[in-house]
Amino acid sequence: MIFFKNSVSAKYEKFFYDFKIESITGEVIDFKDYKNKVVLVVNTASYCGFTKQYDELQELWDLYKTKGLIVLGVPSNSFNQEKKNNADVKEFCEINFNINFPLTSITEVKGSNAHELFKWAKDNHGKSAVPKWNFHKLLINKDGKIIDTFTSFTKPMSKKIINKIEKLL
Repeated sequence: MIFFKNSVSAKYEKFFYDFKIESITGEVIDFKDYKNKVVLVVNTASYCGFTKQYDELQELWDLYKTKGLIVLGVPSNSFNQEKKNNADVKEFCEINFNINFPLTSITEVKGSNAHELFKWAKDNHGKSAVPKWNFHKLLINKDGKIIDTFTSFTKPMSKKIINKIEKLL
């Protein structure tokens, strides 16, 4: 029975590319546009002790975007550490970190109000896919499946993340 439960949870009736999300400027980000790319999804927040990870996320994006990596920042107030509106988040990221990788609108990432992407992640990868705090990372392979998750403590430029990304690219 346990084997059956594990099989069901990894069935992937939907893939990452089946979702859409609103960008920080109000346009729709259709994940179909990210097909055959490796995607690192990171829930972010402006007032978090891990906010300095924006520097390494930008560095990761700069190093690997031409090789097929998408870094997707998902600002979230799920942990009560984000600014009140998208314009303020965008300005904060651009001024303080010179961010130019894609950012979504402020999005719930846990609980019953979580965006469907994060509910899908939990359903298909289990509890490790649910953000426990800001700067939690989901690594999506070219097939649109979660390949790994990383806690807030794992820095974007860590060997652990870079090695996984390089294997997937």
